Parts: sequence; C-alpha cells; structure tokens
Amino acid sequence: MEELINSLLEKTKKAKDKYEVLNQQISDPQILSDNAQWRKIAKERAMIEDVALSYDRLNNMYNEYLLCEDEYHKETDNELKSLFYDEIGKLKQNLEELCEEIKILLLPKDENDDNNVIMEIRPGAGGEEASLFCNVLSNMYKCYAEKNKWKYEILDLSETELGGIKAITFLIKGKNAYGKLKYESGVHRVQRVPETESQGRIHTSTATVAVLPEVEDIDVEIDEKDLKIDTYRSSGAGGQHVNKTESAIRITHIPTGIIVACQDERSQLKNKERAMKILRAKLYDFYREQRDKEYKENRKSQVGTGDRSERVRTYNYPQGRVTDHRVNLSSYDIESVVNGDIDQFIEALTIKDRAEKLANA
Repeated sequence: MEELINSLLEKTKKAKDKYEVLNQQISDPQILSDNAQWRKIAKERAMIEDVALSYDRLNNMYNEYLLCEDEYHKETDNELKSLFYDEIGKLKQNLEELCEEIKILLLPKDENDDNNVIMEIRPGAGGEEASLFCNVLSNMYKCYAEKNKWKYEILDLSETELGGIKAITFLIKGKNAYGKLKYESGVHRVQRVPETESQGRIHTSTATVAVLPEVEDIDVEIDEKDLKIDTYRSSGAGGQHVNKTESAIRITHIPTGIIVACQDERSQLKNKERAMKILRAKLYDFYREQRDKEYKENRKSQVGTGDRSERVRTYNYPQGRVTDHRVNLSSYDIESVVNGDIDQFIEALTIKDRAEKLANA
C-alpha cells in the first residue's frame, strides 16, 4: 500500500501545483480581458480540481496513519496499544477507500462531459413504424431532461404525415449533460405491433441516435469561405405551415461534405444560428476522429462513445422489457423507461466504462 500511496501523492501533488498556477492565471488582468483564453483556463482548472484537492486529504490521512503506527510501536501499555491498533485498522481502511477514489479521479476525462449536448434521432429500418419510434425516443430524452432539471430545446424537426419523425435535432442544456447522455449513441431497436398491423404481428424497427457535445466557437474554427449556404421555404408534414419567405437554411461544409439544415424557426437568422450550432458540433466530432486515431479505434470498444452503427438497446413492448446489450441489463418496466427512467442503464454503462479504463490504466 505504501508504494501506491506514494505514487498517488506524487500524481495529485503535480495536479495541485498546476491547479495553483491556473488559479493565479485566471485572476490575471491580462487573461481576464481575453474571454476565450479565460474560458480555456477555467475549463482546464475545473477538469483537475477534484484531483488537486485530493492531495491534502491523502497527505493528511497518510501522515496520521504513520504517526499512529509510530505511537503503536513505542507504546508499552497494552490497553493504549490496543487503542492504537484499532485506530490503525480504521485509518488503513479509509486510506484504501480514498486511494480507490483517487484512482478513479485520475482516469482520463472526456473534456466535454460538462458540456450541453446536441442529439439527433433518425429512423432506420421499419418505415413509418421507425418514424413513430423516433417520437418515443425524443420524448424519452425530453422526460429525462425534465427529471434532471435540464433545458430541452428543439433545433430542427421534420415530421411525417402520420405524426412520425423523419429527423429531429435537439439541444439539452444542463450540468454533465454530455457526460451522461453520450452513452445513448447508437442504434435503438423496437419490437411491437404497429397500429396499422391488422393481424397482430410483431414488427422490428430501428432508430439511430447521435450524441454530440455542444462546443464553443473557440473549439472549432469555421471559415466562411468553406460554407455553401442555401435558403428555401420551410414546410411541415404534408405541406403544412408553409412559409411564404425562404426562412429555412441548409449549410454545406465543403471540405468535409457535412450538411446541416434548420427550418424550425420562422426567422432566417435564427435558423442560421441553430444550423451553425449543429455544424460546429458535427465538425468537432469529425475532426476529433481525424485527429486522434486511437479515438476512432476505441469507439467500437469503449461504451462511452460507442459506434453509431452498433445496436445498443432493444425496447420489447409485448414483453414489457428494455434490454441494454452492452451491459446485458434489462428493465421490465418499459413504460417508466420510455418516460425518462434511464438512469439505471446510464449508471451501469458508466461503471463498465470506468472498470475498462481502470483495467487499462
């Protein structure tokens, strides 16, 4: 244990020293006048804060343990010796628990965990039934946001004539929103009897969920010369709510071929702002994959960012069961799940992700 504690003390001391430097920098008038630089330093400080503050806790507890051991060996009175022995046992247990806590804190963090999240849901296989399932999923995340007192805001929505969803993009604002919802990325499968099925046969349909962190302008540089912006008249399902003005926006990022569109607002300016928000998130994700080869390889092995083509969860209505295939966890209360009760899956996925990282640390 001594070797582990000394190693953790060394690592947490480095974090504490860095934290103190960042504290000085964040109060520097020159940095205070540069909003982008200040935000960058504040974000870096927040990421190491827990590790930095754990140094004093570990150092004080370890010194107390060593002092107790020293007194135990010096003591000649059997009764006092027994008291020191008991205290040493308690301190040793507390030290072991604190070491495990710090080992988790030292694991590589996703710098975007505290960010807001942009989610995009599209139907996969299954036609209109898949589009209707998209409705279920978008409502599930809306309810989950409400349970966490987060803000849910639709950025773009395209509906079918029967009330399904062709595509929906929405923003969820809240502390650690991306850190929790990033596990939802992938293919969600539903098994149920569609309302249009006269013979009661169970159909299987799918929907794809993409989860992206909302990023700041400073995180992604976009050259206006690389953008092709088209305007057109927005319309609802079956031609409803047709705008007489060309308020809808379609933006193509020429170097990557990424296309985003927004028609939910009546104002062209607001649609452009929302489309740029989505584009920044998609470009950030694209460049992150390009920049980090290991990231692309790990997408398929780590539950934290799973491949979007991977089947992650099945919602079986006849059996009232929801199963997450990555952790082999099932809930038999499908109504609660589709009404936002998904913490059980998120917690299990977080634990599995953490265990994998600890094993590879």
